[in-house]
Amino acid sequence: MLRALRHRNYRLFFIGQGISLIGTWMQSIAAIWLVYRLTHSALMLGLIAFLSQIPILLVSPFAGVLGDRLGRLRIMIIMQILAMLQAFIFAGITLAGVIQVWHIGALSLFLGIVNAFEMPTRQAFVIEMVEDKSDLGNAIALNSALFNASRLVGPSVAGIVVALAGEGVCFTLNGLSYLAALAALFLMRIPSRKAVKQGVRIFSEIREGLVYIMNFSPIRDLILIVAIMSLVAMSFPVLLPIFASRILHGQSNTYGFLVASSGVGALAGTLFLAMRKSVLGLGRVINAALLMFGSGLVAFSFSHSVMLSMALLVFVGFGMIAAMASCNTIVQTIVEEEKRGRVMSFYVMAFMGLSPFGSILAGSVSSAIGAPGTVRIGGILCIIGGVLFALRLPSIRRIIRPIYRQMGIIPEVAIGMQTADELRKPPEYAGN
Repeated sequence: MLRALRHRNYRLFFIGQGISLIGTWMQSIAAIWLVYRLTHSALMLGLIAFLSQIPILLVSPFAGVLGDRLGRLRIMIIMQILAMLQAFIFAGITLAGVIQVWHIGALSLFLGIVNAFEMPTRQAFVIEMVEDKSDLGNAIALNSALFNASRLVGPSVAGIVVALAGEGVCFTLNGLSYLAALAALFLMRIPSRKAVKQGVRIFSEIREGLVYIMNFSPIRDLILIVAIMSLVAMSFPVLLPIFASRILHGQSNTYGFLVASSGVGALAGTLFLAMRKSVLGLGRVINAALLMFGSGLVAFSFSHSVMLSMALLVFVGFGMIAAMASCNTIVQTIVEEEKRGRVMSFYVMAFMGLSPFGSILAGSVSSAIGAPGTVRIGGILCIIGGVLFALRLPSIRRIIRPIYRQMGIIPEVAIGMQTADELRKPPEYAGN
């Protein structure tokens, strides 16, 4: 389950990011609670989330091209430094007692721009830290496990710290946590990578990546599933402060425990994936996880008990991360290396870039019909998406199984003289 940690670079990354992500979750929870404390507005919660995520939709394609052209380690270091500065500025104006909602919006927008460059780079950077490519799936699963373990710890700690010392202390601790991530990155030894197509225009490379995705149906369908989840169902955390205060009659600690409960489920989902020895069968996992995610949201929308809500969010978190991480693993397994950065930038756009629209939509709909009804609708739409994916699964299998055979994932007789890269290419790339 931990085999990817035998690689030195990945082990450094895992430790540094583990510390940094706890701080990131603390800041995220404290910022959302601060917005709600200042405004008591579901619409404002959605708007702030929108500002923090919309840059991913607009900037990520350029980040993907830069990741394919330049050193990803260098980009990671620069983005971590900028995120650390944002956290300390956030802490300073909060502790000074001059924080206003527009400050939160501006700082959220800045961090969103940083994340728009960092997230696609980090996704594509995993393969550079893992020398044995057979450990790639395990590394991706451990990345998700790390993210969700911090999601378990960070919100719980943030709820307590906010109650005892205020939001500014959470922001300060987040700024300090970036030092661990930066130390890990500086200690890495990454082989130099040959630059790709330096003379080609950026927009041409973006278009090439998009055409590749649209014509390679397995990647296209997987990214589409991620986009559906992000747009209609994954915005439920934005509404959790309303569930914590108005429906469950709790305080900031109740909100932290709700977020942590979904983190427990997500962590369980990633550990389940990390124990898998192969990418085979992940299609069925995605289908089952989508149904679990949607059903859990529908059930959660009816709950008025704190304990029941926490239990249901465990299933929600499991289904959500099992589906997302499985999609990520398959995409990174079958994508061409020279297009990895661009494909992962579009993956991140689907994962996070559509979230702002989901957040603002959730805030608006919640203002009209209430938070429970909004979450219920999202869960139902996610269930429908799971049914549609099940119908597409046989077609996806027919296309990717030859690639798995050529890569040795399926130990069968080689198929003709085609290479794995040729099998990954859509018809116009393969000359067929």
